[in-house]
Amino acid sequence: MESLNRVLLLLLFVVPALGASPGWAQNTDNESKAPASGSSIAKQKNIDEYIKLMRADVRQQKAEIMGSMMQLSAADAAKFWPIYNDYDAELTKLNDLRVANIKEYARTYKDMTDAKADQLIQAAMAYQKQRSELLSKYYERLKQAVGATTAARFVQVEHQLLLIIDLQIASELPVF
Repeated sequence: MESLNRVLLLLLFVVPALGASPGWAQNTDNESKAPASGSSIAKQKNIDEYIKLMRADVRQQKAEIMGSMMQLSAADAAKFWPIYNDYDAELTKLNDLRVANIKEYARTYKDMTDAKADQLIQAAMAYQKQRSELLSKYYERLKQAVGATTAARFVQVEHQLLLIIDLQIASELPVF
């Protein structure tokens, strides 16, 4: 359990790289209005690569936590992990929408309009709905493969991890 706590603490410190840092929305007027220069394009590529690496690290840490919490027999593990990997791949694609929405939030933060705020919040709520539907879909798949108790444990652990990630991301985003 102590190792789980350490991993959870690491997760809390790693997740901000999913798209936000405390000063992420503080652009100068020149930066927001000037056309993209070679250095700003390179900077954006570096940020994108950093986000990609950090997201891979978070996924690895989540899988380690999941493995320690699931307490699977060898037979159940052989059924569980391929399904979990499918879930994780779909969640990663879905999280691309979230990252894009956060980047758009950062890009438009200083010049926020009612229409843009509505668009961003609608996208965020759509993401939450799709994520919930994805978790439900994989609960059903796991229930068929390893039984309802093990599938329920997966949902509980995954839900707790997603809440930690959500809290960390939300704590990094400034309010309009």
